[in-house]
Amino acid sequence: MSNNHQFQRAYLHPRYWLTWLGLGCWWLLVMLPYPVIMWLGRQLGALMYRVGGYRKQIAEINLKLCFPDMDEQHRQQLLRDNFDSYGIAFFEVGMAWWWPTERLNKLIQLEGLEHIDALQGRGALLMAIHYTTLEIGASTLSSVRSIDGMYRPHKNAVYDYVQSKGRRVRDPAGVVYPREDVRGMFKALRQGRIIWYAPDQDYGRKQSVFANFFGVTAASVTATARFAKIGNAAVLPFSHVRLPNNQGYRVTVHAPLENFPTGDDVADAEIVNRKIEAFILEQPDQYMWVHRRFKTRPEGELRPYPLKKK
Repeated sequence: MSNNHQFQRAYLHPRYWLTWLGLGCWWLLVMLPYPVIMWLGRQLGALMYRVGGYRKQIAEINLKLCFPDMDEQHRQQLLRDNFDSYGIAFFEVGMAWWWPTERLNKLIQLEGLEHIDALQGRGALLMAIHYTTLEIGASTLSSVRSIDGMYRPHKNAVYDYVQSKGRRVRDPAGVVYPREDVRGMFKALRQGRIIWYAPDQDYGRKQSVFANFFGVTAASVTATARFAKIGNAAVLPFSHVRLPNNQGYRVTVHAPLENFPTGDDVADAEIVNRKIEAFILEQPDQYMWVHRRFKTRPEGELRPYPLKKK
C-alpha cells in the first residue's frame, strides 16, 4: 500500500527539474478563477482534437461501436465535446489536488451520503467509472468520508509522489493501493473500509469474462463480484459529472446493488456493465473513450483498433 509515500531527496535531482517546473506552472494555472480554467480547458481540448493521433482514432472507433445508430454529424460533435472534456480534466486534476477544500466544495452538489452511513461499519466498494471528472469525484467524497483507492504507479517518481500526495490531501487516513495488491484490498474491506474501484476497463482475458457492453462483446472484469463476496462488502455505484455553464459538479453515491453477487460470473458482469452504461449515457461526452475497451476479443475475432505506429 502507498499511504507512506514520503518525499525523498532524490526527487531534487536535476533530471526532475523539468518535472517540477511543469508542476509549478500547472499549479499556477489551476489557481485562476474557475470560469477561466474552464475556458482554458476547452481551448486545450480543441487543440488535442485538431492534433488527433492514435487516441482520437480509438475514441472514434469506440463511439461507432457503442452508438452504431447515431448519425455521423452527431457522433463527430460528441467526439469534439469529449476532447473538450479531456482538456478541462487536465485542470480539474490540479483542482482536486491543490484547491483548498472550502473552495472546491463551493462547486459541489454532493448526494447520497446516507448510503455510506447506512453501512454501519461494513466495508464497501465504491464502484466508479472513468469519467474525466474522476479526480474531482474522489477528492470531494474524501473530504467528508474516509475512503481508500486504487492506482497505477507512474513511471516518473516525482509525478507519482505528487499524485499520491494529492489524492490523499483531504483524507490523510486514506490508503491508495496498487492494482496488484488484491490481498491488501480484501483485508481493508473486511475491516470496514470503503475502496474506490472502477471496473469499466479491459484488463485482459485472465481477469475477465465476456459480457455485453453497449451491444458489443467485451472482456469484463470479475473482480467486482469477487471483492464483494470474499470481502463481505457492499457495492455502492458512484458517479460524478460536470454541470453546464460553470455550475460545478454533481457527485452522487447511489444505493447499493441488490442481490449482488449472484454467483454467476457472466451475470454479475452484465449487472455491472448495465450500471456502467447508465452512468455513461448520463453524460457521454465526459467518459474516457480513448481507452481500448474492446482490445481483448473472443477466439478468432480481430481487434477493432489499428496498430499503434512506433
